[in-house]
Amino acid sequence: MTQNEGFALLRTRAIELRRAGRSRREIQQLLAIGSNATLNEALRGEPPPPWTRRPKARDDLREAARKLRRDGLDYKRIAAELGVSKSSVSLWVRDLPRPPRLSYEECRRRQAAGVRRYWDAERGIREAEREGARANAAARIGALSDREILIAGAIAYWCEGSKNKPYHRADRVIFMNSDPALISFFIRFLDIAGVARERLVCRVMIHETADAQAAQKFWLDVTGLDPAQFRRPSLKRHNPRTVRKNTGDGYHGCLRLEVLRGAGLYREIEGWVRAAFTGPDTAITGSDNVARSPARTMLPARHTSITRTSTELPGEDSNLG
Repeated sequence: MTQNEGFALLRTRAIELRRAGRSRREIQQLLAIGSNATLNEALRGEPPPPWTRRPKARDDLREAARKLRRDGLDYKRIAAELGVSKSSVSLWVRDLPRPPRLSYEECRRRQAAGVRRYWDAERGIREAEREGARANAAARIGALSDREILIAGAIAYWCEGSKNKPYHRADRVIFMNSDPALISFFIRFLDIAGVARERLVCRVMIHETADAQAAQKFWLDVTGLDPAQFRRPSLKRHNPRTVRKNTGDGYHGCLRLEVLRGAGLYREIEGWVRAAFTGPDTAITGSDNVARSPARTMLPARHTSITRTSTELPGEDSNLG
């Protein structure tokens, strides 16, 4: 037997053993093959049996990507869903047909769904940031003294309360607002100012389409006043052409709060506001209501030719009549 005939017989036997499911080591031992080079030559062209193939680590991702592609997802969304690169997705699914173009309505639906998912995750984060900022600011203020409450209450009244007009002086204390927290603070301000609660008269101002009785009960709970101090609610006629947002169970209208025999208190409020706006050693100059104190000498003045008299207050002819 020649050398070539011997190797051909060896190759035939090695292939038979390989197809029978034998491993390379077993074939090498059974046929007494001494070198790996001879074994490689004997098995050249013969594919390994399936059981010797190791599964690829990303086979599951490839199948998932192909399924998502059949469902109509694009490369970008598939990559985001599986946490892989778009190039990998392209290699896995490029033999599949491209999904049909989405309709305008479907694009809008998917966009809206994406926006909802974003805000579902983002809303809580942003609210936590806001609450942290509010908590830090509240900690800086701390508990207010009676003097600070008088200052804050007087300024709140000058923003939201009734004031004298140049053509009509009434010296009445009337405060109206829809915020229950601000109403409660104003009552606290009146307590510190020495106003007995029996001098307060309230009226609910509300649209006629709302529940006036429920609103009246709500403001009774907020103020803690006697029901006899509440006058009949004032109903605003409904305009059907107006698109109102203040509707539903959370709408309670506004509360108009008046202090009986309040002329003296009104004049005190004028004094507190003047002190808060100008300080004891400064004078109001200019029509922009800016107090020219030493700490603000770097600010530019506007219309400095106009000098306000000492009895005049900023905003005296504005707001409620």
